[in-house]
Amino acid sequence: MDRLNLLAFSPFRLNRLASEFSNALAADYARFGIDIPEWRVLATLGQHAEPRSAAYVVRCTRTHKSRISRAVGHLIELGLLARKESGDDRREMMLELTPQGRQTYAELVPILLAREAKLLSGLSDAQRRDFDRLLGTLEESLGLVREREE
Repeated sequence: MDRLNLLAFSPFRLNRLASEFSNALAADYARFGIDIPEWRVLATLGQHAEPRSAAYVVRCTRTHKSRISRAVGHLIELGLLARKESGDDRREMMLELTPQGRQTYAELVPILLAREAKLLSGLSDAQRRDFDRLLGTLEESLGLVREREE
């Protein structure tokens, strides 16, 4: 019978790393009263000037729609997010950051980028480029949404 060394199993290793990275970042945005799914909504919308749908956030983040729905509700309560009717389809609600949401996003981005740099500081510049390339290859092979900066 084949045996599986869990600590050498790539999916487990990736999940464990992602969990550690996510937990390290969570403390930063918890200071703003938001959690991981709420940050994912804020970050996804914050990179765009135009409103996006909740379905778009779900697709980009691969977070279950019920978790995104709860996150949207809490962000609206906090005054960071607003719903807006879609011009094309009135049944679909679009989401956009409020001015307070944009301010929170603007305050968080440098903090999180500094945290990311610290987490990756053990890698050389070449290793970071390779790491990014390899992540992109894996994302592409799984059909994950990966947008370039606008």
